[in-house]
Amino acid sequence: MTLKSDKSESVAESRRVVRFELAPKTMIVVGLVVLAVWLLVRLVPVLLVLVAALMIVGALNPLVAGLERHKFSRRGAIGVVFAVAIALTTLGIFLTVPSLIVQLRTLGEHEPEIRGRLVEFLQRSPMTQTLAEGLRDVHYGELLKESQATLLAASVHAFEIVAYGVAAVFLALYIMLDRDRLRGALFTLVPRAHHIRFSRVLLNLETIVGGYIRGQVITCVLIGVFIFGLLLVCHVPNALALAVVGGVLDVLPYIGALLTIVPVVAATYAVGPGLAVTVLVLLVVYEEFESRVLVPLIYGRALRLPASAVFFSLLAGGALAGIAGALLALPLASAVLMLLDELRVDLPGETEQPEDTIARQKDELEKREYEQRTNAAPVAEASAIAVEIARERKTEEEGAEETR
Repeated sequence: MTLKSDKSESVAESRRVVRFELAPKTMIVVGLVVLAVWLLVRLVPVLLVLVAALMIVGALNPLVAGLERHKFSRRGAIGVVFAVAIALTTLGIFLTVPSLIVQLRTLGEHEPEIRGRLVEFLQRSPMTQTLAEGLRDVHYGELLKESQATLLAASVHAFEIVAYGVAAVFLALYIMLDRDRLRGALFTLVPRAHHIRFSRVLLNLETIVGGYIRGQVITCVLIGVFIFGLLLVCHVPNALALAVVGGVLDVLPYIGALLTIVPVVAATYAVGPGLAVTVLVLLVVYEEFESRVLVPLIYGRALRLPASAVFFSLLAGGALAGIAGALLALPLASAVLMLLDELRVDLPGETEQPEDTIARQKDELEKREYEQRTNAAPVAEASAIAVEIARERKTEEEGAEETR
């Protein structure tokens, strides 16, 4: 009997069912998380507009601050900066878009001739014969039939991009006009003990974003001017259209250079093979000059990313979010490194250096100064004082770096 009872107990234990019951609080939390993820996915365009607006603010804030130092009121400085930016953009569109449309139409008309010469050149090598056959067998009728269905969708998508761009500009204007109230509301969410560090993070983000945007504009304009002048000297038709395409593609470091060279060299080959080789060599030399000299000089201390980190960031950003991810990869990577530095995160294998100890001591001094100056002060006033202390620290550090 004892043996039977032992067996029955073991069978009962083996058949015992384990039930997991979620508490109501856990179910509510899971539901809220799912709802939050769903909202983020649905609001991706709105978030991109916000990011674009913040990037515009970061790029234009130094100009506004410069005018404020020259006795302009803040609203007056914002009005002047936005008016000049809109005027320059409108002038650029007026001077380039009509000619660009004409040249693109002409380039399309001469495309069969350019493609024929390119096919002839590719057939000379056994390694490129397959590519030459693929280019020769392109049938425009089939392409047009396939593209008619997507043409309307592409037009709608382009209109949405323009609308989102305009919305980003107006949002940036409102953010700059309402800076003090927005900053006060933002600092309300942060404990006062962390206001100084939070101010430094905001200032560094402004430096990163502003430097990145200004650097992109300068490098894109420079390569566009270089391509335009080079093609004019070589008497290549449709120089403006190719220069604009090259300038736009240059927003993608490394990858944009390769995409820029292909259409320019292909168009030059229609004029002459020797001239195409010359243009190819000059473009490669310019791209090396841009990556080795112009980018470090123009971006300065804004990004502080090694070449390997730049390349990996571009690959990761492009894989995760396409072109938008590739465009945002560099400032995001630089911002992550900045946060690790500002939050004094100790990475594995690192030992504290003397400068780290000095930085922590300065943090404590600034914290005590901030507490003394903002005793019983409202959040808006306290946030302005925190930004002032952080800006003084940043100016001191930049001056120390320049004297090294």
